[in-house]
Amino acid sequence: MDVREAVATRFSCRAFLPTPVPVAVVRDILDRAARAPSGGNLQAWRVDALSGEPLEAVKALIRPRHGDLPRGEGAEYQIYPDPLREPYYARRREVGALLYAALGIPREDRPARLAQYARNYEFFGAPVGLFVSIDRSMGGPQWSDLGGFVQTILLLARAHGLHGCAQEAWTHWHKTVPPFLDLPSDHILFCGIALGFGDEGAAINRWRAPRAGVDEFATFRGFSG
Repeated sequence: MDVREAVATRFSCRAFLPTPVPVAVVRDILDRAARAPSGGNLQAWRVDALSGEPLEAVKALIRPRHGDLPRGEGAEYQIYPDPLREPYYARRREVGALLYAALGIPREDRPARLAQYARNYEFFGAPVGLFVSIDRSMGGPQWSDLGGFVQTILLLARAHGLHGCAQEAWTHWHKTVPPFLDLPSDHILFCGIALGFGDEGAAINRWRAPRAGVDEFATFRGFSG
């Protein structure tokens, strides 16, 4: 698949088919993703890949606690600035409205919205769940590298006909998941990634988040044509 097609067809998939993904495919994706840019070649990322019984076990840890802790144990890092200023607040609000509109869930139906949010912790039915973490001693530049690594995973997944969804929501279970993974205490869980074959017939997969045009975020100087 051409890289331009991979970028154009990538989206945050939130409904997957149960079709298994061979470990060889997951290994290939991660092995190639390690070529993502890394300042000083630190490669400060770690991935724990789960499928089958281990994946079901981690979901089973979280599932019975949704009712009491719909937002989990509290995020270990701040996902968005508070307050979130414009135009970012409007963009976030719009994409949330589009997501729930695709499912026919009105804003006032809080139980249905929370139930959909809880799907994060089922990896949206994906047969593979990746947990991505980083050494706690790292700073902003290395976290930037980590984002590039995650994006590279998502694009390489498209080359295998797979879809993915990066989920920072997993930081809300930062007290439960790391011990399950035997994650070293000097690492912080950044996100999960749902990985598998997307259910193209699912309503939640039939909309796309809008993006700002290039003239809204870029300037061009000194070009001859």
